[in-house]
Amino acid sequence: MNNKVAIIGAGSVGATVAYTLVAMGSVAEIVLIDVNEPKAQGEALDIRQATPYLSPVKIYCGSYEDAAGSDIVIITSGVGRKPGQSRIDLTQTNVNILKSIAPQIVKYVPDALYLFVANPVDILTYVFCKITGVPKNRVIGTGTTLDSIRLRTRLSELYSVNQKQVHAYVLGEHGDSSFVAWSAADISGIPLSEYENTLTDKSEVKVTPYVREDVEQYVKKSGGQIIAGKGATFYGIAACVAQIVNSIYSSAYTILPVSTVLDGEYGISDVALSTLCAISNEGIVTTLTPNLSDEEVEKMRHSAEVLKGVISQIEI
Repeated sequence: MNNKVAIIGAGSVGATVAYTLVAMGSVAEIVLIDVNEPKAQGEALDIRQATPYLSPVKIYCGSYEDAAGSDIVIITSGVGRKPGQSRIDLTQTNVNILKSIAPQIVKYVPDALYLFVANPVDILTYVFCKITGVPKNRVIGTGTTLDSIRLRTRLSELYSVNQKQVHAYVLGEHGDSSFVAWSAADISGIPLSEYENTLTDKSEVKVTPYVREDVEQYVKKSGGQIIAGKGATFYGIAACVAQIVNSIYSSAYTILPVSTVLDGEYGISDVALSTLCAISNEGIVTTLTPNLSDEEVEKMRHSAEVLKGVISQIEI
């Protein structure tokens, strides 16, 4: 691989993704592509001048043609919902943007892995597969990776434990029909339901009592809370993108909750949503189907039906 990444969209999310990749030393070369070329040039220059204290990454503003040779194309371009705009209208707007982008980028990078960040991420992941013919294993949506790290953050606070030792996932749609897979959640291999009882000294490690529904609402409302406070969310999603990029460049498979077009998993087909996936430099090597509870499987299927309902109302 060339350790080269193309990022389409140099707004707050795209620029923060680029900066995070440079800060982590994840790649050797980044090309920023945006219809607002001066914005992309400014972001590239600003980040490039930080490289002496970060990593020696080559970063510049370019065109679709400059993306040639990229291992990964990260698509962040899209618009947010405007006052009075329905979810369907927003979806159609961003699908139309994708339809204008897809032929241009695939022309120059036909064999790249495509990573979708723009929303609605599940719909765009699905549409891209449909309109380009790029194999689904090479098309990855960030999906519920962001929801899942929000969940891990909250659980780490409640259990007073290192965030990296919490293994818990949000699955399904990156949206209102997502759900927490409580049956698969653990702390260092100990199921959440058993963790507190394994502590020999409960006075030293405090576990805060909580209601699962409150945690789920925390996860679902965090994005809105951040947007209300600062206008957009970009640090969390940038960390998710960097994790996925690092997983692609890793020599070992990494398991992450990302969006992919399903083909029979949990009885679901012909729609993209998040389940656990093994990721490598080939993209999604395989999906995983952990033993969810019957209720969780129904929630997964409900998520699929919600997304199919949206797809049925848009023009692809």
